[in-house]
Amino acid sequence: MSGAAPLRDWVATAPTGAASVLAEELVTFGATDVRERRSDVKFRGDLEVGYRACLWSRTATRVLLTVGEVEAASAPGLHAALTRIDWRDHLATGATLACDCSGGNEAIRHTLYGSKLLKDAVCDALRETTGVRPDVRPERPDVPLHLHVEGARAVVSVDFAGESLHRRGYRGDSGRAPLKENVAAAVLLRSGWPGIAERGGALVDPMCGSGTLLIEGALIAADAAPGLERGYFGFLGWHGHDAALWLRLLDEAWMRRRSRPARRCVIGSDVDAAAVRIALDNAACAGVAEWVHVERRPLSAVRAPPSAPGLVAVNPPYGERIGDPEELPATYAELGRVLREHFSGWQAAVLTGDPGLAARMGIYAKRSHRLFNGQIDCRLLRFDLAAPSVPRAPEAARAQWASREGAAMFANRLRKNLNRLEPWALREGIECYRLYDADMPEYAFAVDLYGRDERHAFVQEYAPPRDVDPEAARRRRREALAALPEALGLPLTRVHTRVRRPQKGARQYEKRGEAAQRQVVREGGLEFLVNFSDYLDTGLFLDHRMVRARLRAWAAGGDFLNLFCYTGTATVYAAAGGARSSLSLDLSATYLEWALANLRLNGLSGPQHVFERADCLRWLESAAGGGPRFDLIFLDPPTFSNSKKMLGVLDVQRDHARMLTQALHLLRRNGRLVFSTNYTRFKLDREALADVAAIEDLTAATLPRDFERNPRIRQCFLLRHAADAAAEGQPSTSRKR
Repeated sequence: MSGAAPLRDWVATAPTGAASVLAEELVTFGATDVRERRSDVKFRGDLEVGYRACLWSRTATRVLLTVGEVEAASAPGLHAALTRIDWRDHLATGATLACDCSGGNEAIRHTLYGSKLLKDAVCDALRETTGVRPDVRPERPDVPLHLHVEGARAVVSVDFAGESLHRRGYRGDSGRAPLKENVAAAVLLRSGWPGIAERGGALVDPMCGSGTLLIEGALIAADAAPGLERGYFGFLGWHGHDAALWLRLLDEAWMRRRSRPARRCVIGSDVDAAAVRIALDNAACAGVAEWVHVERRPLSAVRAPPSAPGLVAVNPPYGERIGDPEELPATYAELGRVLREHFSGWQAAVLTGDPGLAARMGIYAKRSHRLFNGQIDCRLLRFDLAAPSVPRAPEAARAQWASREGAAMFANRLRKNLNRLEPWALREGIECYRLYDADMPEYAFAVDLYGRDERHAFVQEYAPPRDVDPEAARRRRREALAALPEALGLPLTRVHTRVRRPQKGARQYEKRGEAAQRQVVREGGLEFLVNFSDYLDTGLFLDHRMVRARLRAWAAGGDFLNLFCYTGTATVYAAAGGARSSLSLDLSATYLEWALANLRLNGLSGPQHVFERADCLRWLESAAGGGPRFDLIFLDPPTFSNSKKMLGVLDVQRDHARMLTQALHLLRRNGRLVFSTNYTRFKLDREALADVAAIEDLTAATLPRDFERNPRIRQCFLLRHAADAAAEGQPSTSRKR
């Protein structure tokens, strides 16, 4: 690479769960400032780095060269910003184009609309500057362009891949639900196959199907660039294309491939003769037939080859893939037996869309990774077959409880909810949500999922009523907790349990342990620290998700007050929304430190954001007579508190009208006061507030989809000065007469 070549901004996309592997690849190509996200990697590099990513990346789906970042708050504004890009740098006269779009916002709700808007802007700009409007060619255009809209900004790029890089070109008939090539490569790279191959080990797939794992493994062992046989890339017709540089990189790739002597270190088998023929044909088409041996063989007859310990990589049937559902548990059990008895000392990687089936193998996974194959949410389970794998007594007992009928019903409901909610959560960019809330009354749990790349389950058991047989409650608890890790594909270490019972005084905020371990999770494009071990709650109230979003939308340019701020999540949202200043109050020094850490985590801390340890009741009493004024106030008090640090006792039903009246004294004209409570029997005292406040009930409008089973989980109200509402011709409050 030439050190003088200009550095450019790039984005490479990958299957969800494979971004970390892609990031490692990009570094080897010379990329700098590598920033990994959930399903893509941002990086910097010169043109050669971009070419190498297209030619050599085994896990990338697209490689996008950023040509502009523009405002996208409105469609006319986006169109105008796109026309200001000098498209003559990218499209030569007569070049064809195609436009694609991803993401969206309030102005750009549909990707087809975004694509059309980009196309119109490019064509309008070129017609204005060159007098010629380019032609659109949807399939294999000279220059494919991509627009990604996220919030009020949009990034426009040249799609260097042109077509998805997972299409290597060697696969003909793939069978049903094929494994994508770059997903297969991610499995092998994450499982250490390159190092195993260098040490002389073999790769074995005992259920090889069309041979995707085998062929990707052979390409890695042969040091063959996965894009070497492709005849089309999106940069070949790009105006800035450096043909001499590209030819040099192709020559280098051909030399590397020819210099590696072939050896049959990739061994596959399948009970289906047709699959064996397809795998052999695909290997020949990929040019790795000399590296691959495939034969028809039942799973029970598979044995380790006489080589150094290697890697067993397998994508066994599960649901969407071929196989009789009634036979699948026995198939996984047989796979586990073969691995234990005949591959001692090897490594194994099992990619499955049904972790419950994988549990039938009877081997403990040392690592579990979430990895999507298209739209199928899979788990990559990695096993060290040199380590002890016989179930210990507690695990054996847990398996016994998990096999009971009640546990199976509970597990099925979890999977059903996951299949329903996960596509919504992915579409909305939500990583933390409620999966289950006592859907089956006899299994009275709330199950919340946190994170995506390293997911945790936070399980709260509702304390059973006194009339429930304690022994029956214990049985159901054991069934549920035994079934839950398998149903969600999580190791037991990432399942955290609590018993939730009515709390008195400050006990709802008391520390439960001494672990002090915090994890980072994301919500609304922001990051938050949560704790699964030390407190009854994690530090992020998921049912407030939509309330926080409204606070961010209302905070711009104003002064924000957060009373009973807890871990400061509302303050982070307000700061992200452009609040001019914020004051966050809480009696707990621990929570104030946590709140400040959340703000720093998002790069939002500064002297304008103040955290103060205070008894909110006393503070409101004193400030209402002449304290600071705010444009936006959030009041979310505990239901009840008699903390020794407080002056008096707080009862939200008894004290809310007084607190709201005092808070309204601190609210500027045209300001907003948001009040929220989780007291299930709460009744707002509208009579006491009728003369001072206009009240809007936001409860239904801010109830997230994942909490719809429990619409009484909290109530939320928007209060404004009665005079402001009167000036706008609105009634102050719906007073009963």
